Order: sequence, then C-alpha cells, then structure tokens
Amino acid sequence: MIEFDHVVMNFGEKEVLKELSFSIQDGEIFTFIGPSGSGKTTILRLIDILERPTAGKILIDGTDVTTLRDREKIQVRRKMGMVFQKPSPLRGSVYSNVAIGLHFRKIGHQEIDDRVHEALDLVGLKGYEERKATTLSGGEMQRVAIARAVATKPDVLLLDEPTANLDPLSTEKIESLIGALKERFGITVVLSTHDMVQGQRLADRIAVVIDGRIGQIGTSKEIFYHPMNRAVAHMVGVENIFEGIVAANEAGLADIDVNGTRIVAASHSSPGTPVTIYMRPEDITFYAKDSIRSSARNMFSGRITKVVPIGPMVRMKVDAGVKLTAVITQRSFEELGLELGKETELTFKASAIYVVERTE
Repeated sequence: MIEFDHVVMNFGEKEVLKELSFSIQDGEIFTFIGPSGSGKTTILRLIDILERPTAGKILIDGTDVTTLRDREKIQVRRKMGMVFQKPSPLRGSVYSNVAIGLHFRKIGHQEIDDRVHEALDLVGLKGYEERKATTLSGGEMQRVAIARAVATKPDVLLLDEPTANLDPLSTEKIESLIGALKERFGITVVLSTHDMVQGQRLADRIAVVIDGRIGQIGTSKEIFYHPMNRAVAHMVGVENIFEGIVAANEAGLADIDVNGTRIVAASHSSPGTPVTIYMRPEDITFYAKDSIRSSARNMFSGRITKVVPIGPMVRMKVDAGVKLTAVITQRSFEELGLELGKETELTFKASAIYVVERTE
C-alpha cells in the first residue's frame, strides 16, 4: 500500500502540492486526473522516490521512504517501474531498450532473454526485437517503454500521461494493455492523465487534483456523478450547476426553487435548505412536442441558443427558464429536427440530479 500523510512539495517559493493525504491499495488501478500543472507528475515522482517532499510522510508498505538512505531507496525503487510522458529511446535495438533495466539488476542472460520476449509479446510488439528503437512511432515507443518497465516485474507501475499526443488507435492499445497488466499480474497501476474520460475508463478509483490539492477521491461513478464541489464538477464535465432553495420535500423528492424555476430532485434535504444541484449534460433527453412524454419528473420547453458539434455528438445550450447544457448524438439531433433558435421539449429524471447542501 502507498500512503501520503500531509505531504507538501515546494519548488523554491512555489508550493506545488498542499497537504496531500491519501492511500492507494495493492492491486488497484488508481488514476490522478487534473489539468496540466496541477501537480500530478510531481505526485508520481514522489512515489518513485525521485523527489523528496518538503514536509509530510510517504509510506510504501508501511515504510516511511522519506527517511531512507540512498541504498535503501534503491531497493524500494526496484519494486517500481516508471514510464514517463515522453519516453526517450536509447540507441540500439528494441531488445536492448527493454533489457537495460535487467542488466542493471545483474540478471542472468537466459532470464533476460525470456523476460524481454515475454514483455514484447505482452505489449503486442513480438518480432520487433532487432528493430532500431529510434525508428518507432510514438505509440510503439510508448509500448516499448512499458515493456521495459514490465520486464523488471514491478509491484507498482507508474504511468505519467501514458497516451498524451498519441493517435486514437495507439491510445486504445495502451489502455487495453494497462487493464491486462492488472488482470494478468495483479500489478498496482498508478497513472496520471488530463483526459477525464480515460480516467473513467481505466480506474478502480480516481483522485481529482486541482491546484496542488486533492479535490475528491472515489470511484468513477462517485467522481463523475456525485462531485463534492464546483471545481471537481467543472473538471469532470458536469456543466449544469445551479444554486437553489428546497421549497418542499415529499418522500425523498425535493422541489427546488432555482431563481423561480421548479426542479424536482432526489434528496432528503428539508424545506428552506439552500442547496447546489449538479447534473451531467448527457442526462437531458429531447423529444418531439406531440410525442409521448417520458415518466421523468422534470419536463421543460426551451429555446436552443448555441449548437457545437463534437464529433458524433452535439453540445447545445438551451434556455428553459434555467440555462441548461445538453449533449446528444448527432443522429438524434437530426432526427428531432433540432437547430439553433428552435423551441424544443426536454426532460430529465429527478435521480439524475445530485444535491449538495450549502452553508450560508
């Protein structure tokens, strides 16, 4: 297990990490998501004992690694593998690139040969042994870097933005590989990414890092559907955030007054309670005016004020008394005859809204 206990990290006068406390369990895929410059890479470098914190403790399997001598640090680091965002290929063949860590460990020739072939097969690069590493594509080089780390049989694999700047096909291969490493070897995988959807796809648990602090830790469902505050919500794409007052509550269904607009949400908050409500844009459904309406408790008419295509999806702004953001498929957009300026009908469920009580 990896534990951070009130860890602070300063570079000169700049405070990069601020009182971080969290734990990573053995065998899980733990993902740090956050914008560039939020401190994700620094966290990984601290775990790999490449940096020493300004304050606080870092424990790996119960040992405080911040107090270890250099020789002891090496022994701990040999249980970990680190793959940087932009791995630099060494001169020579793919085989020699993968084998270098094993030579440092003074492993026998036959075992090195076995491990290199096994690692390259695992990452889908069987037959690449004699190729020059400098001729590989970015995605292939990233897989070689992962093979180099995996060949050392680490207990913990650290991946810093493993698919940054890669094409979609290479990204898919790397993500499949990360999942396979956990399933096949039970390796603890710790990775950083600014891609919130990638974090959702891969992680057992996610930590949202914002401005050097942990905004929230939880499962992907908790992070993406139950954000604890506005900063986390914005980071994970929760675009509908409103403040209101609970006007009534009957059997766990709250009527919430948002600037004169009534929204029904699943909540046990008492009448008079000030709340913030969060809803993902994908949870809004559109329908033709004369069609059968759904059983959802929130039904509105509104005017489309902005349309932005995003690949196979369309993001829309809709003024329905409250200004809503919705995301639907391009096909649904066309079939419903939606367009900028058009009046439309929309609905969303009470259970789609996450309610957080505010203190005023």
